Amino acid sequence: MHMSAYAEADSRAVITVQFTVRPGQGRPSGFDLGDIHVTGDLGTAQSAGHSPDQGMMIYLSVVQLLDGLGTFLRSSAKSYAFTGVDTSFGLVFRRAKDGLSVATKDGLIARTTTPELAAAIASAAEALSRALPPEDAASSDYQDALSAFRPLASEDRA
Repeated sequence: MHMSAYAEADSRAVITVQFTVRPGQGRPSGFDLGDIHVTGDLGTAQSAGHSPDQGMMIYLSVVQLLDGLGTFLRSSAKSYAFTGVDTSFGLVFRRAKDGLSVATKDGLIARTTTPELAAAIASAAEALSRALPPEDAASSDYQDALSAFRPLASEDRA
């Protein structure tokens, strides 16, 4: 009995996303370099720790991800390929019969659902937004993209 409860909980789609700013860049700016870290049931992908470096302009990249992924999730498109700003790091999101898959060029990271993915992305974007000063040139674009994306994270969450 305990085993079945464990297996049932274990089969649930889980994905975590983290956006980070690299230290030592002075005052926070919309052009700061940073990284994306994604962990799913099938693996992990991150932009940090590669040679050549795959860090990116993190705030501009998150705006691009929120806009592009939001458009994809609201459409019937089969896939969306994201590449960060000023980097070769990318993620590919694909529709599958039972939800979505998230992958890099190196392989599959996660099988998940639209609400689960949207909630993970929105949560990471919210956390990152706290470091960007409201007077920064990138701040209004960032907040607009997050506001447009946020409803996807609350749809059909069960």
